[in-house]
Amino acid sequence: MWDMVGQEKAVSYLQKSLEKDSLAHAYLLVGPAHVGKMMLAVNLAKTINCESAEPPCGKCASCLRIAAGKHADVQVVELAQLAESSEGESKTKISVEQVDQILHSVNLAPYEGKYKVFIIDGVEFMSVAAANRLLKTIEEPVDNVIFILLTANQNLVPVTVVSRCQRIELLPVAAEEIEKALINRHQIEPVRAKLLARISNGCFGWAVSVIRDDSLMQQRTEWLDGWREMFDADYDRRFNFAAKLVEKYTQNREVVQKKLDLLLSWWHDLLLVKVGCENETTNIDFQDEIKKMASGYKLAQIRGFIQKIQISKEELRLNASPPLIMEVLMLNIPEKSAKENIVA
Repeated sequence: MWDMVGQEKAVSYLQKSLEKDSLAHAYLLVGPAHVGKMMLAVNLAKTINCESAEPPCGKCASCLRIAAGKHADVQVVELAQLAESSEGESKTKISVEQVDQILHSVNLAPYEGKYKVFIIDGVEFMSVAAANRLLKTIEEPVDNVIFILLTANQNLVPVTVVSRCQRIELLPVAAEEIEKALINRHQIEPVRAKLLARISNGCFGWAVSVIRDDSLMQQRTEWLDGWREMFDADYDRRFNFAAKLVEKYTQNREVVQKKLDLLLSWWHDLLLVKVGCENETTNIDFQDEIKKMASGYKLAQIRGFIQKIQISKEELRLNASPPLIMEVLMLNIPEKSAKENIVA
């Protein structure tokens, strides 16, 4: 009855802990955005508070209230939006005030359930002061209280916090499994389900978000259009494009990283076509264009540019100069060969 797509290993681990009555007092769920961390956390909260003999039933008052976000003993803590910085970048942090609210209620007995559950989403964005407050709390476990911390980047979570938690990693789900779930659970027609499964990068939650908000697909198309124009553009247009990326980076770093991820997926598809694995491509709605484009490049060119994109992403994470990174990336877009169907 766990309402999950994939993540059998994580679910099995938690089920065995429940059977042995050996739940940890704090869990750290690690995995990319939309892979199912929040869903797993909510399922665990349902299971330990379920009124049925076979939890989680999903139908009792407790399960229904948790699903609706109305259970008194299950609290979700998310990012608090703060004022923009002087550089114009919108900052987000989990604040001390939010953690203090947890501390206020952690020693109180459960009001309507068996356990109090605190789910902290995006724990890597916790302020230092907030992390220190939380650390003191999870260092001294309280009966019938469980913390579930969610992160897409464990490297940004204080080591002291990580060491106090039971770590569970959620891995991307196979495209075939996501495709099947979209068809069976959400009645998505097979062709669209296959596309969403491929471009979700193993994150079922992202595919469901697209079903609810088609603007995400429109955004993807706009981003791909921008990159595709650069493949045949002159250097002036490429440098103007790079400048716009840098401007966007000062406002929202995550968006630029996502745009680079999209560029990387396109060139990875070119590589797959080049080596005869076109059935494994991601951007299947552009498959004909990708096949045609692949014929104009040598395999070494494609591999080389994939490496350049990966280097650019890593340099941005290391806070190197964004203008220099983007301009170099534009310069490294390979020139098409005059001949087609080149293998090496």
